[in-house]
Amino acid sequence: MFLGVDGGGTKTAFCLVDRGGQVVARAQAASSYYFSHGIELVERVLGEGVDAVCTAAELTPADIEYAFFGLPGYGEAARDLPVLNATPRAVLGHDRYACDNDMVCGWAGSLGAVDGINVISGTGSMTYGERLGRGVRVGGWSEMFGDEGSAHWIAVRGLNAFSRMGDGRLPEGPLAEVFRRHLDLASDLDVIDVVHNQWQGDRGRIAALSRSVTEAAGLGDEAASAILAEAGRELALLVEVTREQLEFGPDETVPVSYSGGTFGADAVLEEFATGLKSRFTHYELQHPLYEPVVGAALYAAKIAGTPLDQPALDALRMASGISASEGKDR
Repeated sequence: MFLGVDGGGTKTAFCLVDRGGQVVARAQAASSYYFSHGIELVERVLGEGVDAVCTAAELTPADIEYAFFGLPGYGEAARDLPVLNATPRAVLGHDRYACDNDMVCGWAGSLGAVDGINVISGTGSMTYGERLGRGVRVGGWSEMFGDEGSAHWIAVRGLNAFSRMGDGRLPEGPLAEVFRRHLDLASDLDVIDVVHNQWQGDRGRIAALSRSVTEAAGLGDEAASAILAEAGRELALLVEVTREQLEFGPDETVPVSYSGGTFGADAVLEEFATGLKSRFTHYELQHPLYEPVVGAALYAAKIAGTPLDQPALDALRMASGISASEGKDR
């Protein structure tokens, strides 16, 4: 039994996968992004999630052969690593686990833990890729001065467009009414109260506004459409730099996949795909094979030295609604 844990800026997902490729149980807990709430948050969230997933499976943590914890922010503050590395021990009661950044979950799930590059665009954004046993990360510099192409990045640009529409610096489009309705604004300036006072600048709640930008783009808002297109281009740039750092040869085909809610916007995915083709012809863009939390469980099995065999992987894909012949996107 292998435990996968995929942390994120909005939620933390847990799943147990057995050797036959069956997802035995799932659970969900709050965000484990601790920079805003203190590092003690991590143990509390992991404890709740592990308890819930084990209860659902009618197992105990001792029954878990190996676990992988993908934690947001892992590696971004060196002084915190000893605490983060030790936290799962208190939750599981044993040392059969490994920790790394949640970017590894996206890569392992999307590509089945094989050489290639995965780009993550959820609340934040970054890429992670591996080639010949070496891993490279690009992006993920935080929402304050990075995370280009992420939901938070899209939302902040949407808020900027709304403010410019509100005082006439930008012609008003459907975005303005979408934001007014979604935020229940009595006046446009009330957006300041909502975001700064009521939400206290909460990272996840701001990022969720990216859905309003997508809605406005669907209604023909030019500013919203431009924001989504730029997001796709920024994500393609992340992949290009990762490819260069991994030193893929000019004639090598580079598998690329993606994970995160931002790719639910067709405009982002289409511009991302176009951006890849314009930069390097030997990219093979693929639909994600598995979701990130399942990827975390697969990576746990791989680290333990007992990776799932092909029949188990095929069973897992069928359970996810993806046939063994699917995978290539464009």
